[in-house]
Amino acid sequence: MKDRKPLVIGIAGGSGSGKTSVTHSIYEVFKEHSVVVIEQDYYYKDQSHLAFEERLETNYDHPLAFDTDLLIEHIACLLNRQPVEKPVYDYSLHTRSAETVYIEPKDVIILEGILVLEDPRLRELMDIKLFVDTDADLRIIRRIMRDINERGRTINSVIEQYLSVVRPMHNQFIEPTKRYADIIIPEGGHNEVAIDLMVTKIKTILEYGTEL
Repeated sequence: MKDRKPLVIGIAGGSGSGKTSVTHSIYEVFKEHSVVVIEQDYYYKDQSHLAFEERLETNYDHPLAFDTDLLIEHIACLLNRQPVEKPVYDYSLHTRSAETVYIEPKDVIILEGILVLEDPRLRELMDIKLFVDTDADLRIIRRIMRDINERGRTINSVIEQYLSVVRPMHNQFIEPTKRYADIIIPEGGHNEVAIDLMVTKIKTILEYGTEL
């Protein structure tokens, strides 16, 4: 497989949509072969030059929060079979960590994140573009459960952030990227039929080099 270009799959969708479950399902099928996952939220901009109080005001659901130039550079390197050092974001400090994760080039690159379909330069690098489409009520419930259980937040703070930031950013920036998707997957990881079809398509491309 080293003589052909790696396959790039973009998986987008709102917070709590289930895109991570879809990513995991695809990864589990191909992990014994050659697949790597690049998470967009590892590529939040470095904010070490800002005071901590200023970092607290970061809108993580806005396109400008991401270092998209670096993400594009890393995808380009992986496409050229060159390794990269993936950044790590420290949410406790609201800035990039000094640590990195060494990533080797693979035959399949899965790029996952809320806004991976927003930038045309990123879309140009993708062979398959997926959008995980889940009802807003399910997304907010999943977000509440995650933030309370995993991040120690109160239900009031989660709901306030959702109404003031997450929901308007979703409507303004994330939902419109659905138009760029080759495939829309309703209900995320629970949609086994759509995932099975996607896995079959990827296997065909990898085995026979079939174009989309």
